[in-house]
Amino acid sequence: MALTSSPYGLRPINAIGGRPFSGSTRQLPITSGYNTAIANGDIVQVAANGTITKVTDVGTNGDPFPAGTVGIFLGCSYTDAVSGFRQNNQWPAGQVAADAQAYICDDPNALFQIQADAAVAQTLMHSNFAVNQTAPDTANGNSRISLDVATAATTATVAFKLVDFVNAPDSTVGDAFTDVIVKFNPSSHAYTAGLGL
Repeated sequence: MALTSSPYGLRPINAIGGRPFSGSTRQLPITSGYNTAIANGDIVQVAANGTITKVTDVGTNGDPFPAGTVGIFLGCSYTDAVSGFRQNNQWPAGQVAADAQAYICDDPNALFQIQADAAVAQTLMHSNFAVNQTAPDTANGNSRISLDVATAATTATVAFKLVDFVNAPDSTVGDAFTDVIVKFNPSSHAYTAGLGL
């Protein structure tokens, strides 16, 4: 609810031009034993060794996303030594699994719903924003990333552009913790930034 602070990370909803999100993902490996939890809705990158790691930067000019930032984590699969093959909403920190694969929404034109950490006014439409990086909710495997309203800027290199507001019975423009719709700015996504690893 947009009157209560309950961040849930970035949820893909559709794409520029109105194309629906079909659930399509790219599968990329996670290093066995990778010791950072990754939650559904977290921002991820392709590291120098070609595997997925969590992005911990916030996306400002002073703390930009790394060159390999490729999209949003939507779960993973792996074989656990005790319980066998698993599909999980989150990557448990330190999980040992030689076959681990992350499911990533990597479309640079995807639109994402996210909750802001304060009220967002209509006048901030098309402003650029960074995010608050917060520890995930390991009980349900969901991210707790939120939009950082204090970072509103016109600077092209700030991570996300606000493209719309969520209009629903429990969400409206200017709510205390406004639900909004954003997209990656070109400089913040590996497929549009151009810079290689």
